[in-house]
Amino acid sequence: MHLLSASCVCALFVTALLCQVSGLETVIGLYGETLEIPCNNGAIKADDVLILKWKYDKGEGLPGDLLVKQKNQNVSISATDEYKGRVSLAANSSLLLSEATLSDQRTFTCMVVAGADIAEYPVNMVIYKTPAGLEILDKAEEIAIGKLTKLGTCVANDASPAANITWLKNNKPLAADGKGVSIQASVLVDPDTGLSTTTSILEYSAEKEDTDAQFSCSTQHSVGPELVSSPVTFSITYSTENIVLQVIAQDPLLEGDNVTLKCMADGNPAPTSFNFHLKGEVVTVEDTDSYTISNVSRETTGEYKCSLVDEPTMEDAENVVLNVSNQNKYLDINLSLSGNVVSSAGKTLDLNLQIDASGDTKVSWTKDNVKLDKKPEFSKVTYSDAGRYESQVTMGLLSRKASFELAVEGAPVIKHLTKQLGGDGSHKVLICEAEGSPKPIVSWSINGTSLDESLFVNGKITHKITVEPRANLTVSCTVSNEFGVDTRAITVNIHSLLSDVKIHKQDSADDSDQTKLVVGVVVGLLVAAIVIGISYFVYSKKSKQGSWKTGEKECGSSEEEKKLEEKVEENSQKAEV
Repeated sequence: MHLLSASCVCALFVTALLCQVSGLETVIGLYGETLEIPCNNGAIKADDVLILKWKYDKGEGLPGDLLVKQKNQNVSISATDEYKGRVSLAANSSLLLSEATLSDQRTFTCMVVAGADIAEYPVNMVIYKTPAGLEILDKAEEIAIGKLTKLGTCVANDASPAANITWLKNNKPLAADGKGVSIQASVLVDPDTGLSTTTSILEYSAEKEDTDAQFSCSTQHSVGPELVSSPVTFSITYSTENIVLQVIAQDPLLEGDNVTLKCMADGNPAPTSFNFHLKGEVVTVEDTDSYTISNVSRETTGEYKCSLVDEPTMEDAENVVLNVSNQNKYLDINLSLSGNVVSSAGKTLDLNLQIDASGDTKVSWTKDNVKLDKKPEFSKVTYSDAGRYESQVTMGLLSRKASFELAVEGAPVIKHLTKQLGGDGSHKVLICEAEGSPKPIVSWSINGTSLDESLFVNGKITHKITVEPRANLTVSCTVSNEFGVDTRAITVNIHSLLSDVKIHKQDSADDSDQTKLVVGVVVGLLVAAIVIGISYFVYSKKSKQGSWKTGEKECGSSEEEKKLEEKVEENSQKAEV
């Protein structure tokens, strides 16, 4: 098949009377994707085409060649510079352009030679890119009511064309009004990629109703779905305008029930401290908005209030009413001691519990949460009596409690000052035991080692010191507190220590010698007893034989036997000694 030469092609461009130039077509492509640029909208019959050529507008009226396809021949790529390695020809004669960028927004032309006809089909290429993301930055930590405050900055990165940002509150668009809503937008173009980043700043004057409002931003690009940022909320701050006292109790309210008073304020941040006015008594609570009255009685009925600590004039009141139908059942107690009670050691305290009840009652006592068998008595207060005492009186479902904290004070007294030999036998351990409250300070008249102090429990303390005397010493122990001082002395004898050391070293040897001596004495006594027994037997036999020979009466033999027995007993006692 004959192929047209390049000169023939040029001649055809100049002389052809049927040269046709189509109208300009616009095609939209996506950034970073492979573009397919059609030739004459794809209406090209490959069998009729002698030459197919793609070129582009380089600017300033200069064309740039991309590729040529002659009939029955392979495609010849002539692209250079930015299009080298990026272009190819599709089966339908469309130009394929990979990795599209914004610089590809230009005119591409498809020239077709079919027989004696030459036609050109220019295509205007437009590149779009949706934003890489949409997010709210620089979020405000809190907003004050009625003050125009910057809420945040919405950013749409790397888009083409630049994104338009819309602010939303609870999914409804916000429009700048110059008062409560201000929106400022700006666009920054990347000089390398040509992509645009849009920034939109929202300033907003909040109202109390905006406490839980959700703010977001969105953009609708020419291609792709609508983008919406994650919603954000803001802490709306405002001072307290209203306060309400709520009474939480069962209905009807009966004696023995509990009543909770709850103080609710509409400020944000909410107040954390409240004053509860309890019929003449004011109780301040911290880090809570509630106060509970336990075991209500007939006297509970009345008006109660709550107020802000820092603004006492802002308050609310409610009535607490005890059910009248239950007032025929009552239980009241009065304990003669209450609160913190301080007593001197040895003093007498009167403890009385008065009970006024409509029925039979049961009384129990505890000390430091440990149950007592009976009511405590303080005829002579001791340091061990110190502690927290509580009485509980019950009548059916009704219950009353009363308590007091007893502290015992007094000048310290040394109860014992003793000494003992140390474990290694070379030193003395001095022990000073004292009572008193507050805790006494213990000091010694000499310096020692291995100081040891026991825990201070029930007004008692024990202090130990180790000494190794070089000579006879008189050592004093002194105890003191704010109520007085006590001193006691003890003598540490060097000779006694040496004797103790000698005895300590010889204990094991002495024990062994004593054991041997005892065994020897026992054996000797046994031998003496046997000898005496044999002698007595022989003597008795001889005496009887003699009486038979002489014809003496038995009474004489009995007297001799008695004398012999006395002699045996005397010898036995000497042996024992």
